[in-house]
Amino acid sequence: MVELSENQMQIIERLVHAGFRPMAIPPYERALFMRKGDCVAMLGPASNGALQLLVPPTFLIEGNLSVQLKRGNREVFVWKQNELEGTPERLRELEAFHKELRGILKGAP
Repeated sequence: MVELSENQMQIIERLVHAGFRPMAIPPYERALFMRKGDCVAMLGPASNGALQLLVPPTFLIEGNLSVQLKRGNREVFVWKQNELEGTPERLRELEAFHKELRGILKGAP
């Protein structure tokens, strides 16, 4: 990301206080990534001066963003040839991550 506004810095502080950690993922130097556990979100500036999700949250696989796919009747997260099974526990973890992130981005305490 380029330069962050005061409002964006306050959001990042709330995220860090909630246990999220910033990280960098090449080649996406202009985006802000926030990680908690194995879940990650790509954030960017919002038109209202805050931060917004740029893509749906996902899991990290070998330090890279995965893509969630449906294979038959099961969910999987894929990065290149690596696949992570979308178990019920993982899907709950990702939903909890997404819910907490949304709350903080919308200004909920």
